[in-house]
Amino acid sequence: MTTMQQWQMATLGEGALTLATAEVPAPGPGEVLVRVKAVSLNYRDALMIDTGMGLPVAFPFVPGSDMAGEVVAVGEDVTRVAVGERVINTFWDRWIDGEQAPAGLRIFGGTLQGVLREYAVFDEAALVRAPSTLDDVAASTLTCAGLTAWFALFGTGRKLRPEETVLSIGTGGVALFGAQLALAHGAKAIVVSGSEAKLARAAALGVTHGVLRQGGWSEAVRRLTQDRGVEQVLELAGGDMRESMAALAAGGKVSVIGTLGGDTLQLPVYSMLLKRAHVQGIGVGHRQGLETLVSSIDRHGIVPVVDAVYEFADFGQALAHLRRGAFGKVVVRVSSASGPVA
Repeated sequence: MTTMQQWQMATLGEGALTLATAEVPAPGPGEVLVRVKAVSLNYRDALMIDTGMGLPVAFPFVPGSDMAGEVVAVGEDVTRVAVGERVINTFWDRWIDGEQAPAGLRIFGGTLQGVLREYAVFDEAALVRAPSTLDDVAASTLTCAGLTAWFALFGTGRKLRPEETVLSIGTGGVALFGAQLALAHGAKAIVVSGSEAKLARAAALGVTHGVLRQGGWSEAVRRLTQDRGVEQVLELAGGDMRESMAALAAGGKVSVIGTLGGDTLQLPVYSMLLKRAHVQGIGVGHRQGLETLVSSIDRHGIVPVVDAVYEFADFGQALAHLRRGAFGKVVVRVSSASGPVA
């Protein structure tokens, strides 16, 4: 193959998206050519398409940050992966380890070209072997949503312990990954949602408790925890965080991840001080964390929640699904996805 298809845009705005033909890139020294099998969508992909999120976008721009695929060629001196191996990519290009990301990092589908294409070249440092227990569709969800939840719970700050409780705000990809990881590691999981139907679906996944998001919902959380509160909150809404703080246990941790409630947080200062609360921002995570997550997925048999899968030509429909809200993840199948290898 010398040419491929990719979704690209010559300017910002969904109306500028076109399915175009491009040359298949060749890997240079230290680089790897991957045949992309599946791309998992994140809400930030819609924001990038609409506004560029203030980043220096290079046109024509290919969106999408999370993929699973197969190595089809490697450049000189590549040692991390081999032809034929199934891989997923990191979100940041050079964050290998450590709680603090190094300066100058770049993002796939942001300051770097994205993955909504049939073939993509990566530096070998930006790739991790895919879980042996997941197919490509499921594996593609780990890059951003899966790692964000893992990093919030285990990768930075106060680490989750067995018998503690995690509170997830919402039922999107990060929220459900947080619940699944908590349950797999011996903790309890509470999900808060404004939809009774989504709470029923969360219960079917084995979530410990579901709480309807309405005025004073933190009181229900306190009752369910014998008035102790929860040790960790995955805050996916942002904005007014008074209910989340009221649900938090003394010494607990709030990981701020989403901004659906606006780009300004409202925190009750006395509650924060008296509880000695830890509030941290989460920007996905590092490669070592992604490798640890892959091992955890295989060890515990965690199956990511995928709400719908769309074909490559139907990316517009997938984007519409993403915008109206999904239970878990929305995935685009780029080419025939392979199954687990073990």
